[in-house]
Amino acid sequence: MRSQLDAASFQGLATFGRQPFVTEPEQLDVIKPHVAVVGAPWDDSTTNRPGARFGPRALRANAYNPGTYHLDLGVEIFEHLKVVDFGDAITSHGLWEPSRQAIYDRVKHVTSRGITPVVLGGDHSVTFPAVMAVAEEHGFGNVAMIHFDAHADTAYELEGNFASHGSMMRRIIESGAIPGDRFLQLGLRGYWPGEEDQKWMRENNLRHFMMQEFWERGIHEVVTDVIAEAKARAPKAYISIDIDVLDPGFAPATGTPEPGGFAPIDLLRIIRRLTLELDVVGFDVMEVAPAYDHADVTVNNAHRLIWEFFGAKARLLKDAGK
Repeated sequence: MRSQLDAASFQGLATFGRQPFVTEPEQLDVIKPHVAVVGAPWDDSTTNRPGARFGPRALRANAYNPGTYHLDLGVEIFEHLKVVDFGDAITSHGLWEPSRQAIYDRVKHVTSRGITPVVLGGDHSVTFPAVMAVAEEHGFGNVAMIHFDAHADTAYELEGNFASHGSMMRRIIESGAIPGDRFLQLGLRGYWPGEEDQKWMRENNLRHFMMQEFWERGIHEVVTDVIAEAKARAPKAYISIDIDVLDPGFAPATGTPEPGGFAPIDLLRIIRRLTLELDVVGFDVMEVAPAYDHADVTVNNAHRLIWEFFGAKARLLKDAGK
């Protein structure tokens, strides 16, 4: 008899990757997964098109089920990597502080047990409480941020909002959880932020790998430098992906699209390589707003970024004999 995990993605309970759904922290103690997926359906901090609150559900329900054997890595993912879907943090519309606390608490249940969180956004403000939970577990300053985004998200404030999705990377740095000299930002391009914020970033020693640099030097060479810089800055890494780092031709369903970004053929392999070569202790994908999607193209690309993370983690476990 086929189990629910063998069924098509459009059948049964919508959990991420068809993995077991757990609701209580005590269940994590019994199952002891390597990874727990947490939804953070919050988008009240967005500056343009809302709708990323529906991202976690779409990533669970709308992504095409691709199978579980990674062709390039030669690994059956879930034979080695134990994953659960730990449900959603319960957010309250218009109320950032209780919503931030709910996201932090949900992720903290995961990190405090030595489990790696994969957080489904939501707008990019969600990364702040998720990072706090991760950094508290591993020590402030011991985690490097590898931030994929068209935008730096380092504004002091936007329209009076200090909790804007465009200012949360500055909030993370100010908190001390991940200092500026542990920040690597990849794929930046376009026309914002301006010189005042650029000056602040230089003063706080953020390292940028602009889209222009990827175009000029090539993917492989730049990623080699990213890995070397990350290892030199901290023993652990957190990967945070704003889906607008992809070109909007591949990711139309996002709040602030910016032309000239990565193609999935490159970004998928970048995520795979980073996971294989760094000790990644936290991972998130943000800003998927499915109402603007076409044929679920954004949802599927976002889903596969997480699948590459899973595949690389499984390969590492297999190589370690686990």
